[in-house]
Amino acid sequence: MNRMQLEPEDERVLAGEEGETRQRMLELLVALGKVFGAEQLVRIRSAQVSGASYKTIGEYGLQWLSTLDARAVVPAVLNPIGMPRGRWQEMGVDEDFAQKQQAVVAAYERLGIGLECTCTPYYLHETGFGDHLAWSESSAVSYANSVIGARTNREGGPGALAAALVGKTPCYGLHLAKNRRPQLVIRVQADTRDWSIAHFGALGYHAGKLAGNRIPFFSGITPDRDQLKALGAAMAATGAVALYHVEGITPEAVKVPFDLGGLETITVESDEIRHLFKEIPVEAVAVGCPHCSPAELEEIARLLKGKLVTMPLYVFAAQGVIEANQRVADTIEKSGARVFADTCMVVSPVMEQYEAIMVNSGKALAYVPDMCAAVARIGTIEECVKVATE
Repeated sequence: MNRMQLEPEDERVLAGEEGETRQRMLELLVALGKVFGAEQLVRIRSAQVSGASYKTIGEYGLQWLSTLDARAVVPAVLNPIGMPRGRWQEMGVDEDFAQKQQAVVAAYERLGIGLECTCTPYYLHETGFGDHLAWSESSAVSYANSVIGARTNREGGPGALAAALVGKTPCYGLHLAKNRRPQLVIRVQADTRDWSIAHFGALGYHAGKLAGNRIPFFSGITPDRDQLKALGAAMAATGAVALYHVEGITPEAVKVPFDLGGLETITVESDEIRHLFKEIPVEAVAVGCPHCSPAELEEIARLLKGKLVTMPLYVFAAQGVIEANQRVADTIEKSGARVFADTCMVVSPVMEQYEAIMVNSGKALAYVPDMCAAVARIGTIEECVKVATE
């Protein structure tokens, strides 16, 4: 392959004229581009950086961050960390872990990365159709590509951080229109009119295993945006689905005349989804994986109004979303439930104290057993509230 085409400003960075860190970061991006056959870099509108929880990054990751000396040149945010920054003691986080997590956050802050620690950056920063991004969290990547129609590969933590510090990313994969076409048709044969977010999460849990790393095209469903979020997040967890299309719903399915001829078609029936809703005893309930939208917080508040929880009920959302809906969050907490920012059930060590956790998310259903060493049960948000308050 010929040498990647670089602009004069990139050549200056590679020559070390803008500091060693930016030089190293651009070298990383160029190397990634060569591996994946990128001919050039593309400017990005924003970045979202994973490797933020000390639970996942560890001491070596923290040491590596401490060697860097540059500032982000595009808006950039962190993925969820291992604790709520302002309420870690209330959540029951160990002080030693908290100190290490604070060091990780401080390292990213020094690099100019925004401290909105969330897997739903699209609730906080405007992202539009066709925007090139460098996002790393699987559910955020899925939402950006599929629901918004932006363009991003699923970046590793170092790659997303490099893109934030340079302002560009290699132009390959899902940045190219030719690679965004459907590769599989999933036809849902079920009455989905009464399906909840959890049902679409369960569909994604099942469909991700069918799709693997292929781009599916769904027919027979009409999900809203929160249901789309749940669908994509689960497929990214059980498969490697970074983009999907829904007939008549998602922007590229509406705007781009896809030719579905010759594609494998798989039919999914309601029984394949229903069997995932198993009733098992749990010790805690956790919702907000991905982080809750304003509408989800309102629904939880409505269901909890006038009730008291009888077991731990965790609600996770971005700090900006909580602050914009503080009265709603306060209503939830009057029940004894807790609304936490910055973290989630997957990356917080606190959730490891429970042997069985109820969730309303297909993504959490996939991740909780490995990340928290707990049995996971999925249910609708109504069922989650009922279990937490009965």
